[in-house]
Amino acid sequence: MALAEETPEKHCWVCFATERDDHSAEWVSPCRCKGCTKWIHQACLQRWLDEKQKGNSGGSVSCPQCGTEYHIVFPKMGPLVYFLQQLDRALSRISPFAAVGVVVGTVYWSAVTYGAVTVMQVVGHKKGLYVMERADPLFLLMGLPTIPVVLVLGKMIRWEDYLVRLWQRYSYKRKLPPGSSRYLPRVPVDGPNSGDHLSVSRTLCGALIFPSIASLVGRLLFRRMSSNLQQTVLGGIAFVLIKGVLKVYFKQQQYISQASRQILNYPERSGAEPADGDGDGADDDTEDSGNE
Repeated sequence: MALAEETPEKHCWVCFATERDDHSAEWVSPCRCKGCTKWIHQACLQRWLDEKQKGNSGGSVSCPQCGTEYHIVFPKMGPLVYFLQQLDRALSRISPFAAVGVVVGTVYWSAVTYGAVTVMQVVGHKKGLYVMERADPLFLLMGLPTIPVVLVLGKMIRWEDYLVRLWQRYSYKRKLPPGSSRYLPRVPVDGPNSGDHLSVSRTLCGALIFPSIASLVGRLLFRRMSSNLQQTVLGGIAFVLIKGVLKVYFKQQQYISQASRQILNYPERSGAEPADGDGDGADDDTEDSGNE
């Protein structure tokens, strides 16, 4: 009788079944839990492990109550299965590095192709092919990828913002009369986040399309130049200057518009109902005037 009191009835904490519900079920006590959470059906624990591991049979699982890690033993397989298992683990470890290498290689060869196309576009198709065929292959592999890098870095140099800063600091302030209390807005290019928001996509697209725009502008404005290289260089310089002047002018006009803004008075609403206190006062005044 005392022995029956010392060994309580087993309860599965997954399906809540007892020994009396299924006498043929296999029980297991996989952790340090005691009491009603000590025992669990082997089949219920297997299903619970599958849900926790989610297909990753190699991952460790611990008891949600006491935190004890379950000791899981797999049956021994043949040498072929062991080899395939080790191969799968090696591929899982190498695949991230291989993916990075593929991405870097794709970017590199894309930069090489872009550099070659840019050379042919700037100096001419035939002359560009002739120059690259006669050049050292190592020099081409090292030099051509630097062309898009230089274009992107050049695009990130925002010289127009420095001109806008000087213009906004000195030109507009001098137009105000001395002693004027007019508010001047903060210069947008001051501070750590100076200038416009640097868009990565806009900068990248603008840098990569710049050789095509320079070539087009050079053909339109400098037709007398016989060399394609001279046309493209002059066209690029002209485009940068024209764009910079327009950008400086646009930013200055925005600053002037912001500096000239005014905040209007709150308009009186016709026919609006007055407040409670004001309404009572108005009625009293009307009655007094009528009595008089």
